[in-house]
Amino acid sequence: MPRIVTYNVHRCVGNDRRLDVGRVAAVLAALDPDIVALQELDVGRRRTGGVDQAHEIARRLDMAHHFHPAMQVEEERYGDAILTGLPERLVKAAALPGYDRIRGLEPRGALWIEVEVAGRPLQIVNTHLGLVPREQQIQAAHLAGPEWLEHPECRGPAILLGDFNATASSLVYRTLTRRLRPARTLARRRQPTSTFPSPLPVLRIDHHFVSPGIRVDDVFAPFDPLSRVASDHLPLVMDFDLAPSG
Repeated sequence: MPRIVTYNVHRCVGNDRRLDVGRVAAVLAALDPDIVALQELDVGRRRTGGVDQAHEIARRLDMAHHFHPAMQVEEERYGDAILTGLPERLVKAAALPGYDRIRGLEPRGALWIEVEVAGRPLQIVNTHLGLVPREQQIQAAHLAGPEWLEHPECRGPAILLGDFNATASSLVYRTLTRRLRPARTLARRRQPTSTFPSPLPVLRIDHHFVSPGIRVDDVFAPFDPLSRVASDHLPLVMDFDLAPSG
């Protein structure tokens, strides 16, 4: 059964303020995922020692990866990635619209790949939405529209996942669940899925949304000692399968 994880890694700086890319990779390795969606990665940034965090985590997991810089200043980049050991191809990586009435908001983006699961295509879209409610709403509507989830190439089973900075009571959540289903509500078992803040998680702001054709077995946020310290978010794990075609 395939396993997919979304994880905001906070530049690989843990709650103990220690920068440790290997610790983040160890959290993921213990989960043994097939697909990983990461947010808040530094690539070539002075503040985190110039390391390409996306490449280094992928190397440690023996996975291919695609990185999209939501923000870039000269050679320093910051953004999101998808890692996988499955056959894959990049479909799209692009910025999301912002909210022009507020200056200085952090740029946001999304990354879309197609992977092959048991010989069948599966669309994976990873994103990290903004912090301002109106900004989030604009970005969620854009993702739900013809540029992304309604794009002609986004056919068949699809998973949208990431850090949405929004709970199930938000307009963002309602916008996306008009197009896809929240995986947490489909899981056969009910386990804790709050991810933030990791030492004592009370908020569900990281999500998996799935299309018809995906059977969700389990969704959970591991609460082991390493996960509680490696980032300010816990990873969110989903075990799933593709429904029989036809």
